[in-house]
Amino acid sequence: MEHNDIKGMIPATILPMDENYQPDYDAYGEYLEWLIENDAVAFAVNMDTGEGPQLNIEERRLAIEKAVQVADGRVKVLGGVMGSTTSGAVEMAQVYKDAGADGLVVFPNAAFRNEPLDPEIPVDYHRSIADETGLPIVLFQLAPVFGGVNYSRETLIGLLEIPQVIGIKEASFDAQYFAYTVETVRMVERPLTILTGNDRFILESFLMGAEGALLGFGAIGCGMIAEMLDHIVAGEYQKAVDMRPRVQGFGDFIYQDPVLDYRARCKVALAHVGVIPHGATYIRPPLLQISDEESDQIRQAVINADLL
Repeated sequence: MEHNDIKGMIPATILPMDENYQPDYDAYGEYLEWLIENDAVAFAVNMDTGEGPQLNIEERRLAIEKAVQVADGRVKVLGGVMGSTTSGAVEMAQVYKDAGADGLVVFPNAAFRNEPLDPEIPVDYHRSIADETGLPIVLFQLAPVFGGVNYSRETLIGLLEIPQVIGIKEASFDAQYFAYTVETVRMVERPLTILTGNDRFILESFLMGAEGALLGFGAIGCGMIAEMLDHIVAGEYQKAVDMRPRVQGFGDFIYQDPVLDYRARCKVALAHVGVIPHGATYIRPPLLQISDEESDQIRQAVINADLL
């Protein structure tokens, strides 16, 4: 897999669950097929949207295997890697490789929140994963409010020089830092793909240099975001701008406060669209399930976004 393979819309996939909070892999497979029909270029599996941190290693493996089976070479499969230690992250990445993943999205480690952060810490962490697996890596710059870190220029350049790194998901949720990151990536003299992870300013990210998107909102908004990006690539900027109220309006609804409920909102929205069963919209505690009142509001938002 090369950097060009991740240019486009990459949804962070949800994982349908039943009332016992067990994954429904059949519903998951049908959902993944729907994403392909909605112009996904890859699946990002076991991300926060798919409750990756709340899954055990066997559940993560099965989610990757199902995605690889459904993809069948039509789209790429990326696995979200997180671990409390370097060896744990390497072990998870190796499981994904054995399950057939095409590449990895490496989450920031808790140790990266050290202040000041020695660039050697994240560089060694990512290099260990790269050396052990050989798989292409998408870096993940994640806003501190979500438990991540915004990398310094020195750190980011060190990470981008790892040969297996093919791009970065920039999710600082800060337009100024996004611009700073784009500028930094362009200092590295090899092709790399910038993916926006900023669900709250999607169009603006494309106009500022993102060549694709890896978004939690893409779990439900995949098709509309792909269409917007197509207009940008074609130079049809006004058409993209005209789409903004519909796309960002729905995105802002999904990502309203409390923001971590976006996962459950995506599942319920997908059920209203008819992509997954209503009985597969459960989300693992301690996060709460969607109330009947909010479910009605989500249905109206789906109608307003013209997704029915």
